[in-house]
Amino acid sequence: MKQKIVMKVNMSSQKSRTKALKIVASANGVSFVGLEGEEKDKLVVIGDVDAVKLTNSLRKKVGHTDIISLAEDKPN
Repeated sequence: MKQKIVMKVNMSSQKSRTKALKIVASANGVSFVGLEGEEKDKLVVIGDVDAVKLTNSLRKKVGHTDIISLAEDKPN
């Protein structure tokens, strides 16, 4: 089941944004990764992926991470 996960990640610099995007993109089952928000501090992930494992991985390697929303991705 594809799901859309929106996470708020503590990314203060371009280097940390790049690192977070690489971590998420390398996870199994991810089909889309993007940045949202005025400060580009929200990661949007679409795919068949475990949100908890992804969040824990980002917390270990980038910094504080919170899951904002988790919903089933419905094709248009």
